[in-house]
Amino acid sequence: MDFNLQPDHLANNQIVLKPLQANDFEKLFAVASDPFIWEQHPDSLRYTRPIFEKYFQSAVESHSAFLIYDNVSKALMGSTRYYDYKPEQSSIAIGYTFISRAFWGNTYNKSLKKLMIDYAFERVDNVVFHVGTNNIRSRKAVEKLGAQLLSDIEGNVTYNLSKNDWLAR
Repeated sequence: MDFNLQPDHLANNQIVLKPLQANDFEKLFAVASDPFIWEQHPDSLRYTRPIFEKYFQSAVESHSAFLIYDNVSKALMGSTRYYDYKPEQSSIAIGYTFISRAFWGNTYNKSLKKLMIDYAFERVDNVVFHVGTNNIRSRKAVEKLGAQLLSDIEGNVTYNLSKNDWLAR
C-alpha cells in the first residue's frame, strides 16, 4: 500500500494539519522563536533564526512535514512530521514536533498524536518516537500513548507503539 507522507486531509475536532510549504517560514518561526519550547530539547538553540532555518529547510525537503493549526481558533500551533518510513519493517516515525506554549497542558498534543497515529496505522504496524533523553515532557507524553521504551543511546531514547497495543487501549 502506498503511504502518502504528507496528506492534505488530516483533521479532527481540535487539530488541522496542513502540508508545510517553503513560504511558511516566517509564520512558523514566530511560533518557534520561544526559547522555552526548546529548553528540554537536545538542540536547545532551535529558537534562534540560523538554527531554525536548518530545521525548517529539512522539514520542507522531507515532503512529510505539517503545520499544526487549532481547528477552533485557526491559530498556528507549531509543526510535526512523519519520517523514517520503513515498509520492510512496517514502521514510520512521528516527530520533530513542537507546539506553542499557549497550547500546552491540555489535550492538543494527545489529539495531534492520535490523528497522526490513526492515519499511520492504516498503513503500518509500528509507530516509532525518538526523544531526547532529558526531554521529560515529550517522554511522558509518548509513554501516555502506550509506547514502549526500546533503547536509550547517546542522549536519545526510542519508543515503539504497536498497532495491536494502540487498538487494545
